[in-house]
Formats: sequence, structure tokens, C-alpha cells
Amino acid sequence: MEIKARGLTFDVYEGGPEDGDPVLLLHGFPQDHREFDLLVPRLQAAGLRTYAMDQRGYSPGARPAEVSAYRISEMVADALAVLDAVGADRAHVVGHDWGANIGWLLAARHPDRVRTLTAISVPHPRALMLALRVRPSQKARFAYTQVFRSPIAERLLLARNGTMLRWMLRPLHHAEQYVEAMHEPGRLTGGLNWYRAISADQLATTGVVKVPTTYVWSDRDGVVGLTAALRTADWVEGDYQLVAMKGVSHWVPEQAPRELADAVLARIGV
Repeated sequence: MEIKARGLTFDVYEGGPEDGDPVLLLHGFPQDHREFDLLVPRLQAAGLRTYAMDQRGYSPGARPAEVSAYRISEMVADALAVLDAVGADRAHVVGHDWGANIGWLLAARHPDRVRTLTAISVPHPRALMLALRVRPSQKARFAYTQVFRSPIAERLLLARNGTMLRWMLRPLHHAEQYVEAMHEPGRLTGGLNWYRAISADQLATTGVVKVPTTYVWSDRDGVVGLTAALRTADWVEGDYQLVAMKGVSHWVPEQAPRELADAVLARIGV
């Protein structure tokens, strides 16, 4: 369905029992709602109502031109607006990559709207900031973000029919669809603008999370190291679990959907 909110139009893919508890699914870069295709059947079979939104920059009707329109606070407000539009006072939130960042901020700043949080791959922002300060290896893992912030990022990623994007996404079920989608006008720029608009001050005030939370980390994640994963516990006061997956890379929802579904359902309690 299309949801008009905040002057934009978001594509939201819903399913499951209409009276089921709502679950908001938030994707990362350079994916979209399809990264949860292997997860949502399990959630819906458990009686949950799922809403997987294509976020700002990805939905065709939600691609503002200004970089400042992609500050992380805007995406948090988008998620809240979608919950309002579907009539969900509170929801279980599941987010991967950038979607996990949005989930952490939602849970910390709007705990009245979040029943549970399952954050995948990306840890609590304050734990990540600590790791970036004390672990050179974590800083090295994030070197790619400087490329994504550069003015030539679009040309690099789409050169030779998207060779770099294909290399990044090579393990994924929907890799070709993601690459093809990035040829849509404004889509890749919108996704890259998340990187261009972010700054430490936007994350530094992320507080302690008091809602029940599961953080899913994988030992072959090339983006997030062990220190950030372990220190996430420092920033959660609600019931908390770290689920560490072995032999899985950053792309957890598509590489380990069965194990992820187990973790999500255990957190939700169904």
C-alpha cells in the first residue's frame, strides 16, 4: 500500500492477520523491503501483522533532493508517521543495517511506541562510537563510508553496469533486483544521502534503551566488530539478549532467515 505522510509517499508492504500485533520492518542500504521476504512468512504464520516499508530515498514518492532531508531524525519521524497511518500505537520493531540505527533511536527516544526491538548487524550507536574511538580495526571497517559520502559514489557503484554493487551483494537472493532498482532516478542518490547527512552529533545523544531488546550480530560481519557488539549491552536496561551467529556475514536477513526468525519470535514472545 501507499502511505502519504510528511509530504511524501511511502510504499509499505503489509501482510498477516489484520488483528495481529504489528511489526515494523526497516531495511538497510542498498536493499529495500525485499530483504525481509524470507523472514515475514514466519512472522505472519505466528499471527503477527507485518509492515515492511521502503524508506526515504527508496520509495519513488519519497526522494527529496536535499542532503539535509536525510538526517536520521527525518527517518525516525517517517517511521512514526507510518505507524500512525496504520493505526499502530505501539509496534515490534525489526531493523537491519541503517534500519537498525532507526530502531535504536525509536526505542531510545520513543519507548512508548516500541514494544520490542530486534536490531540486526548495527549495534547501539554509542557502543559503535566507542569502538570507533578505541579500536583501529573498527575504524578501518568503516572506511567504505567515506567512499559512499563522496560526490563520485554514484558513478563508482553503477560503473560497468553496477559491478561494484553486484560484488557487494553477491551472496544475496535479491542481488540483481537491488542493482536494477538502483538505476531508478534518484534512488541510489537517496540511499547514499543517508551517509552524507549523518554526523556523530546526531547519534551522540542516543540514550539508554529500556524496551525489551535483542541485538543480532554475526561473526563474519565485515562492518561491525566484536567490541561494538559486546558493548551494546551497556546501553540497554530492558531485558536484553545478544544473539551471535556463526559463519554469517552482514546480510543476516537473507543469509540466515530461519535463525533470525527464531530470534525475532523469541523476543516478541510468540
